[in-house]
Amino acid sequence: MYDMGTRKRALALVAQGRSLNSVSKETGVSRAAIRSWQTRIEPLVMSSVGCPRCDDTPGKPEDQSSYAYLLGLYLGDGCLSHLHRGVYFLRIACADAWPGLIDACAAAMQVLRPDNKVFRVQRQGCQNVTCYSKHWPCFFPQHGPGKKHTRTIALEAWQQEIVDDHPWEFLRGLIHSDGCRVINWTTRIVGGERKRYEYPRYFFTNTSTDIIRLCTDTLDRLGVEWKTLHQSRAAVTVSIARKASVALMDAHVGKKY
Repeated sequence: MYDMGTRKRALALVAQGRSLNSVSKETGVSRAAIRSWQTRIEPLVMSSVGCPRCDDTPGKPEDQSSYAYLLGLYLGDGCLSHLHRGVYFLRIACADAWPGLIDACAAAMQVLRPDNKVFRVQRQGCQNVTCYSKHWPCFFPQHGPGKKHTRTIALEAWQQEIVDDHPWEFLRGLIHSDGCRVINWTTRIVGGERKRYEYPRYFFTNTSTDIIRLCTDTLDRLGVEWKTLHQSRAAVTVSIARKASVALMDAHVGKKY
């Protein structure tokens, strides 16, 4: 008998397009076993924890701070995929360079679905933090066919209320997914000599104008000054470089780790 974590990991690999043969070699599980699990995953992922959105009176996730952070990650580097029988898996790609971010992502995911296994699938240069649940579309109604930048991305009223109450967590998720904190440099003439001057700066880049607007609207409410960069590619980059605004971001968001 294989434990539930092994089963879910094998099915996650298959769901990402891997062949049964390659998954069998990586996990040590026979192809026949993996094939049989594909027809009966539903009972393996059922959770005794209810969904607040499925109640008679739909409510918000209990831990709204974790939800705001995970929402930011999802809008940046996440996706929902339908397996079968109403089961979905949430997958958020996190670069290997940031192990702390991977842990934070997994922790937030686990808080929202405490009875469901959260596992990490290693890919080239990154890990896909993944969890199965029937209720992920309830938590992320922005899910739909096609890429995010090809369709409208708008928060529902209950999501906006959470973002308004936990704006820094939401921004942290956005920056940790499609953003960064860097050290820029330029030169200045000081005392007749040209000297190098370094300063920190935050960037957030996304192809969806709706997601960019969610980011900048939140920055505006927090008093963080920003501007967009002129660039030829389709994606939009938001820059935060003013000293006071960078200090606010450092205090509440911080660099990836």
